[in-house]
Amino acid sequence: MKRIAALGALLSTTLLSGALLAGANQDFTLVNKTGYTLDKVFVSPSKSDDWEDDVLGRETMADGETVPIHFSRGTTTCTWDLKVVYTDDDSTAVWHDIDLCSVSKITIFYNRDADKTTAKYE
Repeated sequence: MKRIAALGALLSTTLLSGALLAGANQDFTLVNKTGYTLDKVFVSPSKSDDWEDDVLGRETMADGETVPIHFSRGTTTCTWDLKVVYTDDDSTAVWHDIDLCSVSKITIFYNRDADKTTAKYE
């Protein structure tokens, strides 16, 4: 019985190591339902001090548009922060600690009455 448990643990470790070497799948679709145009989109590993480059892949993202965000296959981090910058006034909205290994779609909304941007993860 101990041999079977040890074999199962070894197999699980081997499969996990292979998945990490292959890279996790953090790709997601971003949907803009804010009523405004976005100028930039940044994604960085959680707890990072650097937002790095704009990942939008185009000049702007109009309200109602959907954009696929792709990651390098060598990336194994699952927890990321997201920052969007509005075109109108350069204001920003930021979300922290998003598990992009389990999220495939992020839809952002803006509530004018509350003056707040929120996100729905799917």
